[in-house]
Amino acid sequence: MGTLLSPLPSALDRQGSGARPGSDRLFLQGILYVPRNDVVRQLPPPELGFGSGQTFRRGLERWQRAGVFDRLHCFLLAEMDAVGAIGRPRVCVDGAHVRAKEGVPTPVRRGSTAGRRAARTT
Repeated sequence: MGTLLSPLPSALDRQGSGARPGSDRLFLQGILYVPRNDVVRQLPPPELGFGSGQTFRRGLERWQRAGVFDRLHCFLLAEMDAVGAIGRPRVCVDGAHVRAKEGVPTPVRRGSTAGRRAARTT
């Protein structure tokens, strides 16, 4: 996995006068910390050496723009497929990753009934 991440820009490149917060390996450990420790919608705690929340967010955005997560996803899928860990008949497609080309047709637009009197029925 290190060879997968090595040609990509560092998530923690220096972007100001502050000191460089840490290594990409530590940043990756911070990413893996969140689901492993069931910390939903939170960042890893800075006490563990993962840097401040803002630093971590910037790193996530930088890796997202660089395509790190897409490459990592493809790499992991290929590795799992190589060992037969993916059951093809039971694959589920997530709408967050695959765009629906046509989607559901929009319903017929009905005119508004507001402000109109009902027709006489007597």
